[in-house]
Amino acid sequence: MRVEKIRVEDFGFAYQDGSVALDNINLRVIENEILGIMGPARSGKSTLLRSINRMTDAVLGTVRKGSISLDGVDIYSDGIDPDDLRRRVGMVFDVPVPLPRSIYENIAYGPKLQGIRNKKKLDELVESGLQSAILWDEVKDRLDTSALRLSGGQQQRLCIARTLALDPEVILLDEPCSGLDPISTLKVEEALSELKSTYTIVLVTNNTKQAARVADKTAYFLMGELVEYGVTKQIFTVPRDRRTDDYISGRFG
Repeated sequence: MRVEKIRVEDFGFAYQDGSVALDNINLRVIENEILGIMGPARSGKSTLLRSINRMTDAVLGTVRKGSISLDGVDIYSDGIDPDDLRRRVGMVFDVPVPLPRSIYENIAYGPKLQGIRNKKKLDELVESGLQSAILWDEVKDRLDTSALRLSGGQQQRLCIARTLALDPEVILLDEPCSGLDPISTLKVEEALSELKSTYTIVLVTNNTKQAARVADKTAYFLMGELVEYGVTKQIFTVPRDRRTDDYISGRFG
């Protein structure tokens, strides 16, 4: 039986100017599955992602209602350390931002901040992260070279590996393939398919075909509303809402 990892319940989010980014969102993310979130621009997808690891805390004047739970505990409740939460819930953004350091140091940087100094342990973390991100074979002979010399697709997989080195439980990805070519996109998708055996993944994508390829469950958002949520095959073959059908068929969005 699959275990519920994240529950979003009656969740709403509005900005200081009164604009509503999310309205009454209810969905579940199951452990070791990929939830794909799709929808047009300004539909609330990225806001939900940032709410799950409390990056929205830094935005002043916002109003939040409802709850988001991780392993049954409300992440906004008293006693929850946002820094600890963000270690458990890692984030990968649409534009890869490698540190201006070597490939090795990009992966080892986070563990070093956590106090890990043992060279053997760091070596293991670097290799393990790069292996999981399907990047090891491409860079194992040049770990001391600058990460900035990697291709865009390699940089994105490096950012995934950097997140994995912190040993998260959940990985959030905000349109990670938006600027990548088809071959690089395939590599990232292959990595995600491998990673779900160990991690729970939430993938925001502007590519409906990508959601169809990699997601176990899919949610369609429109103007802050969760229009439809369910098993990916059902969403893409017999959607219950006409708006979902219009979006995935290209008639809207």
